[in-house]
Amino acid sequence: MSTTIGVPRTRDAASETVHRYTCPLCECMCGLDVHVDTAQQVTLVRGAKDDVWSKGYLCPKGSALGYLHHDPDRLRAPMVRDGDQWREVSWDEAFRRCEELAHPLLERDGIGAFTAFVGNPTGHSFSLGRYMAQLIGGAGFSHIYSAGTVDQWPKNVTSVLMYGNMWLLPTPDIRRTDYFLCMGGNPQASGGSLLASPDVLGEIDAIRARGGKVVVVDPRRTKTADRADEWIPIQPGTDAAWLLAVINVLVENDAITLGHLADMVDGLDRVLEVCRDFSPESVESFTRVPAATTRQVAQDIAAADAAAIYGRIGLCNQEFGTLASWLVDVVAICSGNFDIPGGAMFGNPINAPLAWLASTRANGLPEFGRWKSRVRGVPEVLGQFPASCLAEEIAAPGPGQIKGLVTVAGNPVISVPDSAKLDAALPMLECMISIDNYLNETTRHAHVILPGPSPLETAHYDELMWSWAARSAGKWSDPVFPLAEGQPDEWEILIRLGQILKGRRNDEVDVAAIDDGFFIMLCRAKGLDPDAVLPLYDRGGPERMTDWSIRVGPWGDRYGEVPDGLTLEQIKAEPNGVDRGPMIPRAREAVCTPTGHIDLAPDYIVADLPRLRAAMDAERTGLVLVSRRHLRSKNSWMHNVPVLVKGKDRCTLLIHPDDAGRAGITDGSLARVSSEAGSIEVAAEVSDEMMPGVVCLPHGWGHDQEGTRLSIAREHAGVNNNLLAPGEFVDTLSGNAAVNGIPVEVVPA
Repeated sequence: MSTTIGVPRTRDAASETVHRYTCPLCECMCGLDVHVDTAQQVTLVRGAKDDVWSKGYLCPKGSALGYLHHDPDRLRAPMVRDGDQWREVSWDEAFRRCEELAHPLLERDGIGAFTAFVGNPTGHSFSLGRYMAQLIGGAGFSHIYSAGTVDQWPKNVTSVLMYGNMWLLPTPDIRRTDYFLCMGGNPQASGGSLLASPDVLGEIDAIRARGGKVVVVDPRRTKTADRADEWIPIQPGTDAAWLLAVINVLVENDAITLGHLADMVDGLDRVLEVCRDFSPESVESFTRVPAATTRQVAQDIAAADAAAIYGRIGLCNQEFGTLASWLVDVVAICSGNFDIPGGAMFGNPINAPLAWLASTRANGLPEFGRWKSRVRGVPEVLGQFPASCLAEEIAAPGPGQIKGLVTVAGNPVISVPDSAKLDAALPMLECMISIDNYLNETTRHAHVILPGPSPLETAHYDELMWSWAARSAGKWSDPVFPLAEGQPDEWEILIRLGQILKGRRNDEVDVAAIDDGFFIMLCRAKGLDPDAVLPLYDRGGPERMTDWSIRVGPWGDRYGEVPDGLTLEQIKAEPNGVDRGPMIPRAREAVCTPTGHIDLAPDYIVADLPRLRAAMDAERTGLVLVSRRHLRSKNSWMHNVPVLVKGKDRCTLLIHPDDAGRAGITDGSLARVSSEAGSIEVAAEVSDEMMPGVVCLPHGWGHDQEGTRLSIAREHAGVNNNLLAPGEFVDTLSGNAAVNGIPVEVVPA
């Protein structure tokens, strides 16, 4: 027996067709065997054992793609809202309604009255990630909001300043390391965020099996920590001070070395100077990490043949996120563990990523704060304000007020700090258009919803994910199912909507011509003659762009210039994928700063150290809240899949027994958690997996809002932890939300 949408079905394996596909949900990029019966129902999804990349590994989320495709709540036609009522319409009518809403607002207030919110799934989508520029640039938005400022914006800031490109992110080479230091990350649940490698827990086991050591630094003893040699609890928000102390010990032990990068690293002396005041003893009370433990970690890093330091979301979304993200790389560089096998390395993807086209060598260093938000007055960073600013920019009247919003694959009413304010502000919009497959907590406020295909209705080849992959590989997937009749692909939706927001009528938009213009620009960026390249294709879209990215990549044929070079057709001929080997040292080729050197101590980042010192001197009391992920969740949008939400309630408050005893909280009882932003009630789970003084809630829940069509999620609503996250609690340098380390009070409900 198998199950589809919770209904038992009798499988007839002999009559099934098996489709090879790559899971588009996360950086694991697992190869799948998708079984489809004669009724066009997905009956089984298994890991593809002969996939060159994932070799049969698969997590529960990937195995549930059939449920996503068949979900009766998934929108399959455009929706238009009339008052409180929704109705399905044709695509022509949907785009006409977009014109009716947008054009009068454009004529009155201009494009400055519009913005967009871009959600996390965009980066994993075959179309959205490659064509988002056609919406943002086509419409002419001056700035946008995104999940990036609730996730990894500190990484983008440090990379653009240190290496010359905001998406040139170093990756820990965990497959060849001897010492793996994992800070603020839980690959057991996330699969390896900004670290592309299937089965990271398996790699952790392999490190230990070959005599290496794995250390996890986290306020919570996660399931990743359970697989490590050592768990080091740390006070949330203090990682930067701790990493400075690690460097301090390296200096003390005369263990600073730049290795083969000695001639291309600037700023070492400044780093050594600033870490002088951060001894392990001086940060012990702040971080709650014993000085002896800090010294041992530094000594182990120095002694390892190759050490990989990984800092992820717990380091990014805290009040010192940029400092912590910067220092992860600084430790690797100063200990000689950068750009070497087993250390931190730059990926070498088969496909040249679009995001790597920009560089500070060509464009100059970024000027943060080119403008400030209208209400709060915070500076823009890399074209974005903190996501929490969106609510006040909609609600506060006056010149520049946001009155039109496009959301793309995002649910900010659940995912953005101070989310109650955004939920209250969205009904004030005159024009809200959502590109989304669900009527959820955010899109219920839209005037028009434009649904995309299901993941199994599109081709797939990951774009940006291979940039931080442990190996240079690539895989093509044909769609498992054809697009429904009349359904445009997401890249076409983005082009059309971008042009409508530019003031054009839908019937005037020539999608193919705009797409050709985009492709011509890409060809010129790589020194190719568009007149010679364009005629080679009979159609455009992301498939053409993927072929281009492979041809101009490190193994590509450059359209005939390199005999026997790779093309997309050659990768299509290899259903199990193509693997060109592990990462290689390539910092000299990849770094694209104005000097060609790594800037180890950017002024913009170093200037934030006094703020860290002031925090160390301030008195801290009471409990703080951190977030958590779960293997069966993907932020807010996998909770409508029955097989992923069944079983034990996962939306609980984890609290240490000592803290529970002081607060009068018992296991399973209802607790009231309050912050300066709000208050919620949630079941408590008393567990020593939390360090004392820190409590933990999962993110992505809170599906109890009226007006949604999420029948399964509503039955497992949970609570929204972003109701507790103060909107102004951010990392100053990046504008990233600080959703870890929120001061809270916990009492019995």
